[in-house]
Amino acid sequence: MPYRWLGRLSMVCGIIYLLTQPWQPYPGSVIVKASSVGPLAVLAFAAGSPMLGVALALSTVGDVLLDLDPDRLFVFGLGSFLLAHLVYISVFVRNRSRTIALGAPRLLAAALVLLYSIAVSLWLLPALGNLMVPVAIYMCAITAMVLSAILARFPNHWVAVGAILFLVSDSLLAVNKFKTPVPYRDFLIWSTYYAGQYGIAIGFLRAPAPLKTPRGDVRSDAETSLGAAD
Repeated sequence: MPYRWLGRLSMVCGIIYLLTQPWQPYPGSVIVKASSVGPLAVLAFAAGSPMLGVALALSTVGDVLLDLDPDRLFVFGLGSFLLAHLVYISVFVRNRSRTIALGAPRLLAAALVLLYSIAVSLWLLPALGNLMVPVAIYMCAITAMVLSAILARFPNHWVAVGAILFLVSDSLLAVNKFKTPVPYRDFLIWSTYYAGQYGIAIGFLRAPAPLKTPRGDVRSDAETSLGAAD
């Protein structure tokens, strides 16, 4: 399956899902949603990054669960994304750069992310009720994921920016669900989420070779094979 086709399918479906927010759910909306991040998972597997593919596949499962029944399946969707974040952390930690200096900008970004996550969590926790524990665990996991993306020091900034956008999206979703309505919530949540996932996937796959995958093999320079994935 051509890499170019997978990347374009993902982007087209992501845009369609964004533009059709006012009419959701509609017949086939869950397929459009699954076809947004799902092709990125296939892209990762095909490019020789299986653990990245697993994280994206788990995210796709979470997308489907939250689209089918956002209330009854919320905890299951949360669990799927929790597993995705744990896999992402493993991918980022194992592929961190040992040649690029950490630098003040990355340290500052990590500190700001940590402060942001703590502030949002403390604001939300009193309103979570019975979901306080699972949501708190999830917030810790996604914060650790973003920090690991920043501190991995990838040569491009797409992975770190994508991870931050993922955190922003989930924060907006949580604020809207548990605290107060967010204006244009559907557009903001989906646009930041999809841009985040796309940034993580393409940013990682385009990082210069060699990078060690979690299986221990060295993948080739993904930019050669994924030249027009975006």
